Amino acid sequence: MAESDDRRSGPVSQGGVARYPLFAVGAVLLGAFLANFDSRLTTVGLPDLRGAFSLGFDEGAWLSTAAIGSQIFVAPAVAWLATVFGLRRVLGIPSLIYAVVSFVIPFVHDYTTLIALSIVHGMLLGTFVPATLMIILRNLPIRWWLPAISIYSIRVGFALDSSSSLVGLYVEHLGWPWLYWQGALIAPLMGLMVYLGTPNEPVNRDLLRHADWGGMLLLGAGVSMVYAGLDQGNRLDWLASGTVMALLIGGGLLIVAFMINETLVRQPWAHFNVLFSRNIGLSLIVILLYTLTSLSNSSLVPNFLGTIAALRPEQSGVLLLTYGALPMFVLVPISIFLLRHLDPRIVVVLGFSAFAAANLWGTLLTHVWAREDFVGIVLLMSVGQAFTLLPIIIMALSNSDPSRATAFAAYIQISRLGGAEIGIALMGTWLRVREQIHSNYLGQYVQHGDSDVLRLLQRMAEDFSANGAGAAMGRAMGTLAARVQREANTLAYIDGFWLCFWFAMLALCLVALITRAPQGPLTPVPLNFVKNLFRKRGAAAT
Repeated sequence: MAESDDRRSGPVSQGGVARYPLFAVGAVLLGAFLANFDSRLTTVGLPDLRGAFSLGFDEGAWLSTAAIGSQIFVAPAVAWLATVFGLRRVLGIPSLIYAVVSFVIPFVHDYTTLIALSIVHGMLLGTFVPATLMIILRNLPIRWWLPAISIYSIRVGFALDSSSSLVGLYVEHLGWPWLYWQGALIAPLMGLMVYLGTPNEPVNRDLLRHADWGGMLLLGAGVSMVYAGLDQGNRLDWLASGTVMALLIGGGLLIVAFMINETLVRQPWAHFNVLFSRNIGLSLIVILLYTLTSLSNSSLVPNFLGTIAALRPEQSGVLLLTYGALPMFVLVPISIFLLRHLDPRIVVVLGFSAFAAANLWGTLLTHVWAREDFVGIVLLMSVGQAFTLLPIIIMALSNSDPSRATAFAAYIQISRLGGAEIGIALMGTWLRVREQIHSNYLGQYVQHGDSDVLRLLQRMAEDFSANGAGAAMGRAMGTLAARVQREANTLAYIDGFWLCFWFAMLALCLVALITRAPQGPLTPVPLNFVKNLFRKRGAAAT
């Protein structure tokens, strides 16, 4: 009788577990990858978007800020919204609206309308990643959790390594509107998979009556304002800009107001004392350090190839796609196997060690390095991507309290999104300041009129004299200045690799402080030969 009832219930069961989990996994894959690809495409393809929309540099910078800041505004609250309204409503409906907005944006010519649609676009996109994590934990059988979470986690590295090639494909062959239109095609398919792979849940009216709307608005607005200040800080020179100071101070005050609100309301939405658990707090900090360490992959390598080697995104993207993204198809199953049988802390150590080795290798950088010289570094970073974020998430989930899942989900989204943006702002400022310092030191050496410098100028002037003796020395000085700038940039990128190396080392130290997680569904099962080894040791001891 129960079997016949299941047949009549449609594509999913009316309980908490999906009847067809493959569709739920498909929704997880499409949602997670779409969110990261969309964010990366608009970032990497921003120069092309500025040209397509006829935007100035400042207007283009605010376009990027609006698109990503709106994601951060809504992402922390998605877990609570999914708990109250059900995943079908929170993920399925926005996916259809998102498809329409993605299709319309390339036809917009008014800047105000473009910013407004970008904010809506970002808010809808911000529901995808948190909601897909909820699909895994609420609607998939436990045996599917690890493979599905692996899809959720590797989306970051895969998007970083393949987005440059995809931007090149769209801009050079299909047209820049496909930076948006890919979402118009993928989002409805994701919505269909959500419908087929998740149950039809009723609205939780009790939670809705006691909603902490003020807390959600305060935290979302505060974090998004802080992000906007960080994103614009490097461009507007930080403390010298009233706009940046207003965003940072205003966002900070809203976050303080949120913390006060959570201590006063009867049913707080995401009380911050969830962070006081040792393992949870350390895990969130390690996630932040992961985003900072992986900047060598997302920022240093492609930016060096663009700035020093003068490669287009699609040219540098071949390296990242071939040696960064594609190896993950082999490395992620290995990571899943290790997590089934080893403590996740061991796997995290392997991942951060690979990052540390890659960044240490990057400190040997010189201006003559070409794309092929980064192959080994990118391969090591691929190992780091596969062996780091997935076990960190497993550690955090294994130590979390199920009764406080929505609070934990809110803070993990802040750590995920906020950490990435803090890292980008930090690295951008670090490279700019270090380039200025190195340029100043090298320039002082040149200005002193050293004999080697004078001989070099004379030799270059002689080479240029064939095209006009009067301008030869001026051209020689310009060439020398360009070389100084090139070397200053190269030294700044070396400093960037050193910074990421020390982030990885700090992460390893913090992982050592994380204690073993309590027994649960994600607890690893030792391999048979390990069990036999411990049995033999126990028998020998007796």
